[in-house]
Formats: sequence, C-alpha cells, structure tokens
Amino acid sequence: MSISLVLGLGNPGREYADTRHNIGWRVLDALAAREGLTWKAQSSLAAETTRWDHPSGRPVLLAKPQTFMNESGRAARLLTSYFKVPNAAVAVVYDDLTIDLGLVKLTDRGSSGGHNGIEDLLAQLGDGFVRFRLGIGPKTPPQMDLKDFVLGKFTSEQRPQVESLLPSYLSGLDLLLTSGPERAMNLLNRRDKNESHQT
Repeated sequence: MSISLVLGLGNPGREYADTRHNIGWRVLDALAAREGLTWKAQSSLAAETTRWDHPSGRPVLLAKPQTFMNESGRAARLLTSYFKVPNAAVAVVYDDLTIDLGLVKLTDRGSSGGHNGIEDLLAQLGDGFVRFRLGIGPKTPPQMDLKDFVLGKFTSEQRPQVESLLPSYLSGLDLLLTSGPERAMNLLNRRDKNESHQT
C-alpha cells in the first residue's frame, strides 16, 4: 500500500527544538523546506500539517503532532480518522536509541522498543504502520538517564553530522514514498547493514 500520511514525532516548544527526540520533526521540516511547503496549525487535529503533491501524482500529508511525545497517538488517531487513512498507509519518522547515529531502519511491525511516542501510537492506533527509525545511539555515557539523553541536544561534533545526513534521510523517505514499504525496507535495511560492517 502507498504511504499517504507521514508523521514526524517530536515535542512542541523551543526548548526541545534541537533535541535528539525531535529528529523526526527535523526531517519533516527539511522535506517541507526542500519542497517549498508551508506548515499550517490545525488545532482540531492536534497537529501542524502540510500537503505535498508528490511527483508520483499522489497527495501526501505531512504532519507534526503538537501533543507531547507521549501523547503522539492522540494526534495520529485524529489525523487518520479525519483523513480516513489506514495504518498501512501511515509512515512514522522518529528517533531510535537502539540504532547508531546516521543509520536508518524501516520496519512495519513490532514493539515500541521503549519509545513513548510509539507506545502511544500502538495504544491508540494498533500496529501495522511503517516505522522510519532514525538512529540516535549509542547512549553516551552509558550510565546517563535515558530521558536525559533523548531530551538532550546533539553534541557540537554531532550537529554538523546530523545536518549532513538530512539529504540521505530525505532520499530514504523519497524511496519509501515512490517504491512502497517492501522495496524501501529491502534497500534501506540492507544498505545500513553494509555501512555498519564497513565502520
């Protein structure tokens, strides 16, 4: 099934703008900027949205929930209900601590992996949506509290790295939207496996 709704997860508020937890928003902002799209606040849907007339001829809705991360599912439920989007046509872009920074993994089922946003999506929507998982790991120092790490900002060394990775993240999203989840999973997950073997 083609993706028609892309959700970027994050926390609203300036203090969260450059945190690891907000990398999903960052990627959608980069996509909107590349395509010249303007975000519109839709309080009834608890989200900012913009419509992208995808080159394939299909409209794709981009959305950033304006709930806090642990209530992302509420915005997702409002959006999917209003626009009548089945779970299989939803892609969620978010940070994943279990994957190294710079790597992307695509999956369409599974647990939340301890991610509060995904936990709420599973509770509100059920499973079956596509997960576009952006690595922010490993957690360093290892003894650091999980919440402090994900709500912390990227280090001065990591910030330019994240900036340079944005085109690669967008090309992965383009692949997902153009070729569909199955082909994108095969190509992206294999590519990341190869890259991790080389490092």
